[in-house]
Amino acid sequence: MVRFFHTEYLYLLLLLPVLAGFFWFAGVARKKSAGRFAAPAMFPRLADTMSSAKRYVRMVLVLFAMAFLALALANPQIGTRMEEVKQEGVDLFIALDVSLSMKAEDLKPNRLERAKQEIRNLVSRLTGDRIGLIVFAGDAFTQFPLTTDYSAANLFLDAVDVDAVPLAGTNIGSAIERAMESFDPKEQTTKVLVIITDGENTEGEVFDAAAEAAKQSVLLYTIGMGSPDGVPIPLYDGSGRQTDFKRDRLGEVVVSRLDEVSLEKIAAVGNGKYFRGTSAQDELDEIYRDISALQKKEYGVKQFTDYEDRFQWFLAPALLLLLIEVAMSEHRLRWLSRWTLLRREETPA
Repeated sequence: MVRFFHTEYLYLLLLLPVLAGFFWFAGVARKKSAGRFAAPAMFPRLADTMSSAKRYVRMVLVLFAMAFLALALANPQIGTRMEEVKQEGVDLFIALDVSLSMKAEDLKPNRLERAKQEIRNLVSRLTGDRIGLIVFAGDAFTQFPLTTDYSAANLFLDAVDVDAVPLAGTNIGSAIERAMESFDPKEQTTKVLVIITDGENTEGEVFDAAAEAAKQSVLLYTIGMGSPDGVPIPLYDGSGRQTDFKRDRLGEVVVSRLDEVSLEKIAAVGNGKYFRGTSAQDELDEIYRDISALQKKEYGVKQFTDYEDRFQWFLAPALLLLLIEVAMSEHRLRWLSRWTLLRREETPA
């Protein structure tokens, strides 16, 4: 298997026709310049030691050398051996509530941003564990599947906001069901689902979903974001200026309260634990310590090709061609020049 590590340098090959055109125009200009000093019929006698063929050979050598240099810069690589890497860890899905109530500011800067900050901190500590993210409101969607590409996980996490799910509401049961669909039942790994929400479930049968997850040996942890007393949900315009609070159909200000009772019950049914979200403590860190104590199992064998650089295959001939071009003169070989001169003398006038 062959690949180029720096494919951008392959665009240099497009310059070869330009370079060939330059050589052609230079040759035409040279002939015109010589025509100012002597008639074309006199060229063979005035420059009988010069070889026009050698001039073209030198041009071809330069063109091929440039082509080889471009390929060398692109660094061709060949996969020559396969290695097996065994990975152990825990499969961890985080279900993040992105309903509008997560914009309440009883946690700074708000519930959603505080949750995202904790997830980033968790990702930075993962070593070999696979992590995935589900976002939910009135419905649930997989933001990214289980992965060990933690950089990509952070990129997808940064894009999460309350508009990530178009359907309003809070359907925790849908998030649990989505996670169960995303776990691979064939892999006998330790599976964990962490639900981060304010707990105000408005849709679905969440406890039935939690019980089904427990039957399939998925541990459920819950983190409650907010305060039981409740706070209003601020609304902002495009410039970031607060314009009002969320109101119901009667015009009354909506107060979002943390439902700890439901979240504690979900965690209990799912054989996990409940944590109260705060601005001072990292609850996901506590959960990760629990997860780290679990037995980590091998979740797969990843095969990959180890590529070896082969740029030298093109660099060496490029340098050789350039050396030949520099060493080659435009003069004819002596024996050829003498033979040509004798032929001309033998030719009758």
